[in-house]
Amino acid sequence: MTAPSDLADRLGLPPGARAIILNADDFGMCHAANTAIVDLLAGGGVDSATVMVPCSWSPEALAFAASRADLDVGVHLVLTSEWSRYRWRPLTGSATSLVDDSGFFPADVAAVERNAHEDDVAAEISAQLQAALDAGVDVTHLDNHMGSVYGLITGRDFLRPVFELAARHGLPFRLPRRMDGVGEDPALQAQLDGAAAAADAFGVEIIDRLWSHPFELLREGSPDEETYEQVRDGFIALLRAVPAGVTEIYLHPMVDDEELRAAVDFSAAKRGYEARLLRDPAVLQAVADEGLVRIGWRALRDLQRGAAQ
Repeated sequence: MTAPSDLADRLGLPPGARAIILNADDFGMCHAANTAIVDLLAGGGVDSATVMVPCSWSPEALAFAASRADLDVGVHLVLTSEWSRYRWRPLTGSATSLVDDSGFFPADVAAVERNAHEDDVAAEISAQLQAALDAGVDVTHLDNHMGSVYGLITGRDFLRPVFELAARHGLPFRLPRRMDGVGEDPALQAQLDGAAAAADAFGVEIIDRLWSHPFELLREGSPDEETYEQVRDGFIALLRAVPAGVTEIYLHPMVDDEELRAAVDFSAAKRGYEARLLRDPAVLQAVADEGLVRIGWRALRDLQRGAAQ
């Protein structure tokens, strides 16, 4: 694997430290997400979470985050609305390039990359961050729902307005410098290199790598559907493979209940499994056995703001 950046050193971590940030995405998407993520944040099961501000249950998530400024909570910048029965709209209204024919964010990233105007993206992500700040949240970082600003489908990205927003508010952003552990694609790595250089130019802190495990429950609905134990063992294998540097591992923990199954089209069980595995003694033991150093995004924010001063 490629050598990590100097981020871990600048954070004051020991030489060769294998640091991880366990982030819970989709805070505020629904009550099932909020129930699981509040419990995990308060109990130390995750190191941070990011709120989907345009979603219907974001007020509950934002109120909790505002009441617990000791916890790391960021904004999950949203430009897509992927489920068929449960949708959300831009904060900036429907007279914008950010909606589909039904007036909601489009369901897929390709539509965003092809149709969104950069000025509309800039206005919307600024509105989402401002709503969190106005709710009293001490926002620690920014990341992006479904990777819709990265330009991974057509090559057309929206990173400039994201970096401008992040730099203006002194916030780090979820962008990996390297593809370590997720395949070798020279063209994509070249794209990442350019994006990382732009982040550096704006003074925005980014991470060494970004990992997760499959979003969907493998073989869902079949007789050999993936079990909880298989999900857990795969996650433990992921933890054991973490190299030196700073790696974010993101998950989508939720309570697998009637509300969630009404909202999502698939993988409700996987969301429930992710909430469970972050409390599993076997997972916690793997973190300890591997000597992984758990950190939060606040440390990167402090580093970025210190450098700016």
